[in-house]
Amino acid sequence: MTKIIGHRGARNIWPENSLTGFRNVLDLDVDAIEFDVHLTDVGELVVIHDASLDRTTDRIGPVRDLTIDMRLETHLQGTLEVLPTLSDVLAVFESAARKCLHIEIKSDAAGRPYPGIVEKVVAEIEWFGMADRCHLTSFDLTVIEECRRVAPHIDRLVSANAASIEREGGLSAFLTNAVRLVEIVAIHHELLQKEWVQITQMLAPEQLCVWTLNDEALIRSWLERGIGYLTSDQPDLALSLRSGIGALPASRGNRPRA
Repeated sequence: MTKIIGHRGARNIWPENSLTGFRNVLDLDVDAIEFDVHLTDVGELVVIHDASLDRTTDRIGPVRDLTIDMRLETHLQGTLEVLPTLSDVLAVFESAARKCLHIEIKSDAAGRPYPGIVEKVVAEIEWFGMADRCHLTSFDLTVIEECRRVAPHIDRLVSANAASIEREGGLSAFLTNAVRLVEIVAIHHELLQKEWVQITQMLAPEQLCVWTLNDEALIRSWLERGIGYLTSDQPDLALSLRSGIGALPASRGNRPRA
């Protein structure tokens, strides 16, 4: 059965990468929760998608410039919540033993990996005793390689879209490198649809994750295809559709769509 991943918590339902969203998503039967981590210059791991504060908070400027005091005065848009740290988020999930976490290790505004971020993220995961239910994720295979070096015991996932695959030297080169480094390959739905034949020659559908689907027809089509993982901003919809498809006779529910 396709595993459903709540993207940035579940950002179509609650503020993205918010403690409110992370607490509430636990009430859904998602299989995993995805969120993003940046590193500030003072050494804090903060959970936010963009390298800039502008879109999702009431401040502007690079995330890396935040001091601890500044972060405690930085609120998520439309809320009274301050920007959370990785420790804050892991504490929410610590007692939810069945939930897997997909922790995306982000790069700075110039696209450069933060020095030392992998070691810091791994140290936090280990402190909470959660290594066995985490995937370390990135769009950058050099970061994935660093994750394997630092923490070979923690599973890995690489995300990909057309631009990131081009940076890796094309689809064939990307897939060749990815299969030796990760357990899951997450590919944007348009690219995965277009290159389905070539991709599934190297990877089983169960190893693939499709992202990010919020449209009912698209979600249904990928569920019926039997994809291993599906990432959604609206995981409640994806879960409802999965439940309906699971109730169908096998001859209908497993029929792939072109």
